[in-house]
Amino acid sequence: MTENLHPRSKLVHEALLAAGITGEIVVLPDAASTAALAAAALGVEVGAIANSLVFWSDGAPLLVMTSGAHRVDTVALATRLGRGAITRATVEQVRAATGQAIGGVAPTGHPAPVDTVVDEALAVYPQLWAAGGTPHTVFPLTFDELVALTGAPVVKVD
Repeated sequence: MTENLHPRSKLVHEALLAAGITGEIVVLPDAASTAALAAAALGVEVGAIANSLVFWSDGAPLLVMTSGAHRVDTVALATRLGRGAITRATVEQVRAATGQAIGGVAPTGHPAPVDTVVDEALAVYPQLWAAGGTPHTVFPLTFDELVALTGAPVVKVD
């Protein structure tokens, strides 16, 4: 089935396989570029959407994998991480850091590693859904798989 995937989603698929994650990338008929749209399309709670938000901090991108039910408190997160200010990345910064468009940023499949943190609130969901490299693609994984896939610390982000 991967022959029909967008090239960006193929990169994500390959990274998932390399990490031993077996969840298949699902192509949605309509774009699910927000956590609410993805949750509605999948019939799951919005909190089970592992939302990929790209920020800029200390001159570099920071990928925050947060529950779709949360907002990131950038001031508190910067303090927790011992960083300077955390601001929303521009469209150009997101594309340069991840190779993916806003609304479709996956936790993996980027041109180079991106500093990442994972929202502790995602741990309460037995199954998560994350973007698969485009706004039309998603894939299932567990909290433990997300943490292993990203190699990221688990932190409170709200």
